[in-house]
Amino acid sequence: MNIHPVAFDHPDAVKLNDQVQAEYARRYGDGGDVTPLDPKMFAPPSGLYLVAYDTRDRPVATGGWRTQDENDEGYSDGDAELKRMYVVDEARGNGLARRILAALEDDARAAGRVRMVLETGDKQPEAIALYTSSGYEPCPKFGHYRFHENSRCFAKRL
Repeated sequence: MNIHPVAFDHPDAVKLNDQVQAEYARRYGDGGDVTPLDPKMFAPPSGLYLVAYDTRDRPVATGGWRTQDENDEGYSDGDAELKRMYVVDEARGNGLARRILAALEDDARAAGRVRMVLETGDKQPEAIALYTSSGYEPCPKFGHYRFHENSRCFAKRL
């Protein structure tokens, strides 16, 4: 697998984002994640967006981080927020999400961020297992879904 930085609006990133949105909609019975996102949020040095490609150069996984600082949605100064972690079904179980997560953490740390935060949902046990096994701990809720019952927030010092 090859992992490359791309813009959030790159066609491969858009394709995978559409797939993860369909996954959210299937699991939660809604329209997917409606957190406002702009491609500029993931532009270095304020963020990074990665796409992984298989040996046939097909996009199979994605993830990004964006800068967050203290605001009325519960973020703290120095936060890097993880967004759109996703691996297509046929590429799951190969450690790809863990590789992307590590690369995003390294990049956020190099950019001076001190804590990686993420929001997921209770109907994504695989995601929760990945994050907790990677050193993430539950934290007070933040972000767009901070008042939703299904929301689960996690944080890790970088």
